[in-house]
Amino acid sequence: MRGCKRAKKKTIVGVTGGFSSGKTTVTELLAAPDVLVIDADRIARRLTKPGEACYRRIISSFGKGILRKDGSIDRRKLAEKAFISKKTIDKLNRAVHPEVIKSIKEEIRACKKPKIILDAPLLIEAGLHNEVDRLVVVDIGEAEQLKRAKSRSGLNHYQILKRAKRQIPLSCKVRMADFVIDNNGSIKKTKLQVGKIRRKLWKN
Repeated sequence: MRGCKRAKKKTIVGVTGGFSSGKTTVTELLAAPDVLVIDADRIARRLTKPGEACYRRIISSFGKGILRKDGSIDRRKLAEKAFISKKTIDKLNRAVHPEVIKSIKEEIRACKKPKIILDAPLLIEAGLHNEVDRLVVVDIGEAEQLKRAKSRSGLNHYQILKRAKRQIPLSCKVRMADFVIDNNGSIKKTKLQVGKIRRKLWKN
């Protein structure tokens, strides 16, 4: 059992997976009126806006060449500089992860609802799996993953593979999971799997 050291018990479910595996869809299907959804990507986007702590750290690490005319960060340009090597990826993670993790923990502490879903693509990589009671991993085959990533992100094959390399292999995440959702098929099949897991997670 993870997350057992919290003084006031809240059930926290972590949802993670690979790049473009369908985490957001699964999170939406798992959600309920008495569940707070914490979206790590949403928090990261907020903290990388001009004036925020992560914004300043990113500019310091990667330069002003990644900025748009309005001063906001061009994520494509940032990706081109960040996803080059382990060193540059680690540099990006150091600029972003501490503040994102801090914000996530603050939202958990402030939450008045008894149940929380933490949707985070790098949940395990950031050590946040230690904050959850149950871990749901969304599994997807590489071919389907590449297909979805290309259609949704506009990135090419090489760029997608570079991004995927910054994550722990999906097979390793699956071994760590309490529940695994096979998201290679139709949305109907995904809904059936999520429905069964949802009943087990929220039965209390």
